[in-house]
Amino acid sequence: MRALSDLGRPVEGVLWMLATGVAFVGVNGVVRHLGTELPAAQSAFIRFGIGLVFLLPAMWQARAMRFAPEVLRLFGWRGLLHVAAVILWFYAMARVPVAEMAAIGFLNPVIVLVIAGLLLGEGLGRGRMLSVVVALVGALVVLRPGLREISAGHLAQLGATLFFAVSYIFAKRLSGLAPASVVVAVLSVTVTVGLAPMAWWVWQPVRGDQLGWLALVAALATFGHYAMTRAFNAAPLAVTQPVTFLQIVWAALLGAVVFGEAVDGFVLLGGAMIVAAVSLNTLAEARRGRIPPQPSP
Repeated sequence: MRALSDLGRPVEGVLWMLATGVAFVGVNGVVRHLGTELPAAQSAFIRFGIGLVFLLPAMWQARAMRFAPEVLRLFGWRGLLHVAAVILWFYAMARVPVAEMAAIGFLNPVIVLVIAGLLLGEGLGRGRMLSVVVALVGALVVLRPGLREISAGHLAQLGATLFFAVSYIFAKRLSGLAPASVVVAVLSVTVTVGLAPMAWWVWQPVRGDQLGWLALVAALATFGHYAMTRAFNAAPLAVTQPVTFLQIVWAALLGAVVFGEAVDGFVLLGGAMIVAAVSLNTLAEARRGRIPPQPSP
């Protein structure tokens, strides 16, 4: 049995992870509320532009740093991947039920496992393969292809999840080359710059209330990442990872109460299968002293 001292501060870790889930579900809810009135590229540009305000200290720190050309290329490729991911995510969020968005998003660390195993030399052992298979079955339970229509929104969310996963691989590499705050700040700058021409191309007048809602998205997303960092610092992933399933529960409640979306038992079951697969892999990787990938909302 694992010693209590190995668990860090489990109650604090769980509370911070609960706050993380509420913040990210809040992001989903606000974007869902905004709907399709603004183009996805424009909404994403405004959200990241406002988010830069929260990252001014890190941007100030990054201004004096000098990076090798290889690192600059990594920053650039990660920015391009994230531009594609956030456009697809904003498009999907306005069209797909909140709980389904949350469930599909949890495929992110599963995709990272496959990429890391095949391309980064980490291997795909029996445990990893079992986790991947269970998660993919869970995704099929959520989507139920052949039994209902798979919309453009579903495909967009799957694409966003894939791009976010590849972006995570780049972030993992960059984490050893620059401070974490600088990695986040540079990402926000590159994404904002990358979104600018696309947002300008489809720009529509923005009302004050829409601007306010997008500012709330930026604030909630920033707090969510902060809370997640605090959770990981307080307790090991084996403690905090299972709590992430509650994000699907919160999302289902939000969709039902605020948007009148039916609570889909298949979505909850499939989401539980995905999170269980990720959690079991987390436990196995933690026992081997490795840090498994986490969702990148």
